[in-house]
Amino acid sequence: METEIPAMLDERPELYGESFTFHSSRMRMQSVTEEELERMDEQSEDCATLLSDARCDVIAYACLIGIMAQGPGYHEESEAKLRERTVENDGDAPVVTSAGALVRALDRLEADRVALIAPYVEELTRTVIDYFESGGVEVVDYETLECPDNLEVAELDQRNLVDVADGLNTDDADALVLSSCVQMPSLAAVQAAEDRFGLPVFSAATATTYEILDELGLSTQVPGAGRLLDGGLNEGSERTVPTAADD
Repeated sequence: METEIPAMLDERPELYGESFTFHSSRMRMQSVTEEELERMDEQSEDCATLLSDARCDVIAYACLIGIMAQGPGYHEESEAKLRERTVENDGDAPVVTSAGALVRALDRLEADRVALIAPYVEELTRTVIDYFESGGVEVVDYETLECPDNLEVAELDQRNLVDVADGLNTDDADALVLSSCVQMPSLAAVQAAEDRFGLPVFSAATATTYEILDELGLSTQVPGAGRLLDGGLNEGSERTVPTAADD
């Protein structure tokens, strides 16, 4: 979240004349287990309040599995209650979750069947699959990398992801989720995988970036970040092209 999203926003065309600032508030979590994820999510409301002190224009909740582990559809509940905390602090800001962004990206791409790669242990990857399937999306194949240490997840080599995806059966897939975790790097491999497989390829980070830009009323164009961010999905809707630095 703190590396790939700024990298994508920095790659936007210079003609937009934008400048972004980033603010963060952390929730504690070291091992990716159901118990730690639940304790982590309990901290999210205080974090939303702290961030609203900065009067941010949009707030993004980064941990996808932290949301999905709380049960199907929880992203909607989380986004609503976190926004309410910003309203209570007189800093009203829309809230997007990476889990909700990923689910809505599937809808935007009209993808009913997906293949996915996750860094989690098998049990948590099944949680992601169940979350998708509860919303009517079929996971046709998946690969789980069995990495429970959160810091190790961030150190996984994204150059391997295209080869990992080669082992998936994508014949019946409408899209490929190259990384279902904002902690697992994948940005450098998204376009390469899309070119190889001929499918829309995206990640939790690219989906979150789409929603950040959309909530800001900006074009959703990021070069080389896959079909979701090629700017075409919101063509025809009104968008403001900033003429001065926007936060």
